[in-house]
Amino acid sequence: MSNDSIVQGFDLEKDDSLKINLHVRDEALVLYLTGYIDTYNSNLFQKRIVKAVNAGFNKLIFQCGGLNYVSSTGIGSFTAFLKLVKGKNGDLVLIDVQPKVFEVFQLLGFSKFFNIKRNLDEAIEFFSNTGSSAAEKTIFPKIFKCPICSKKLKASKSGRFRCSECKTILAIDKTGQVFLG
Repeated sequence: MSNDSIVQGFDLEKDDSLKINLHVRDEALVLYLTGYIDTYNSNLFQKRIVKAVNAGFNKLIFQCGGLNYVSSTGIGSFTAFLKLVKGKNGDLVLIDVQPKVFEVFQLLGFSKFFNIKRNLDEAIEFFSNTGSSAAEKTIFPKIFKCPICSKKLKASKSGRFRCSECKTILAIDKTGQVFLG
């Protein structure tokens, strides 16, 4: 199935620096990203994604396995998409985020705003469960101490983040268990 058969006119404008392939899974639009997002191509990236949202997709899954660089402008694009789909009772999930791309999200403090999952099945499950289970809602927000520096931290949901004091990368699972990395 071609991109244009999923979102009419999606491929009218393209950029070789960022390839986007569309796939529909359940009620979500999966966007396979290959290349990079920077100041020069972020405007076209935004236009194409807005076209998909305007076509009725408010559950977006960005498959980032082939995304090798995202600038702060690119992060701004993802933030704009999140605001756009939240306004339409939707959400977005990032999956298979490469470590150096994830680090940009963390360094800029945006990793806590995005739903970042390991794979497509977890992303689909996220949308099936409307974001979190009843058990997770009773655990979060969770206050705990950083295992490295003992700084008191608060996690509003499961995921990965960076300690504000020692900058250690931490992960917290749905049960509230804290891990390094």
